[in-house]
Amino acid sequence: MSQKKKVRFKILAAPDDLSEIKNKVKKFRVRKLRKLLVPAVLILLAVCGTYLLLKNQTYMQARTAREYPVDISDTSSYARFGDGIVRYNRDGVVFLNKKNEEQWIQPAQIQNPIIVVKDKAFAVADNGGNNIMVFTEEGLKGEIETTLPIEKIAVSDQGIVSAVLKDENSPKIISYDATGNILVEQKTTAGTTGYPAALELSDDGRVLAVSYLYTEGAAIKSKVVFYNFGETGQGKTDNIVSSEEYNDTVAAEIFFMGEDRSVVVGDNGFTIYKGKEEPQKEKEITVGQEIQSVFHSDQYIGFVLLNRDKSGYEVRLYNRLGDQVLNRDIPAKYDNVKIDGDEIIMFDGTKCCIVSATGIIRFNGDIKINALEMFRAPGLNRYYVMSVDELRVIYLTK
Repeated sequence: MSQKKKVRFKILAAPDDLSEIKNKVKKFRVRKLRKLLVPAVLILLAVCGTYLLLKNQTYMQARTAREYPVDISDTSSYARFGDGIVRYNRDGVVFLNKKNEEQWIQPAQIQNPIIVVKDKAFAVADNGGNNIMVFTEEGLKGEIETTLPIEKIAVSDQGIVSAVLKDENSPKIISYDATGNILVEQKTTAGTTGYPAALELSDDGRVLAVSYLYTEGAAIKSKVVFYNFGETGQGKTDNIVSSEEYNDTVAAEIFFMGEDRSVVVGDNGFTIYKGKEEPQKEKEITVGQEIQSVFHSDQYIGFVLLNRDKSGYEVRLYNRLGDQVLNRDIPAKYDNVKIDGDEIIMFDGTKCCIVSATGIIRFNGDIKINALEMFRAPGLNRYYVMSVDELRVIYLTK
């Protein structure tokens, strides 16, 4: 009977200090990480540097990257909305994708179409008529028939519409849901409350801001009123949660910036209000020059101003706190001015000027297409330009 051989293991050498081994492993890992990290950082810096260089350059030419023509004979207007473009005219409303292809068509008879666009909904009304149509990206959400002629409209993301309706010296402000049901009616009298010169709805449709214009003796005055149709305004007289009077000022424009700020623009400056439920005046800024046009986003308030001490125009930009961040001379006045991200895009016919929020004129020249709408396209230095019968993607080059 064989016996199993006993095998004994003997540790020939034991480490004197385990911490020394750990340090060696740690140093090895650091060296390995450094070999991988340094090239990655260098590549990232090169990419960022190249991007900033291209972003901050001035370009002299606009060339065509793609063309999407369409055979139409009607005179149309265009507005950017969602992930596409709205084409509207007297015969109705069409939603186009970014290849100029029709996604849906809503026929209508509109004598003088006007459009108001929010992020998730837009409304097209017949100015002087009695019809308002509310849309989303999927198509028609509802129609509203008014009993009086339409003068101005505002829309919320939910499709709530507020409209100023003409009624001789006593215009009405009526708010509707998207299907035409009356939600609330504001009573106005030109002799007491004044004439509604501007109105705007918050994104959620709960707050309505109205600017009333009236005279007191020989003086022109404006009164801005905020109505809240939610719980906050239920216990208030006529749902009024805030109001402010302005002497010798025509407050002709109102808009909301995100959820907690709203802006009233007068003929000599603007006022920032803060508060989602009960907006209160936060800051008043005097512009000091003649305002030619106003544009805005959720981050910026912009003006095209007539130069006071020299000929020409300038563009001025403020952040949402009211701090001036840009003041730049521009070569001409443009009929269309908008801000898209961190760029101010100005165009008039084939003329175009693009200024960054840091004040760099990125482009000033001829885009070789009669632009009716223009906005940024994916990719560096690329833009969508909509003309009467063509959607074109252009890119800036030296």
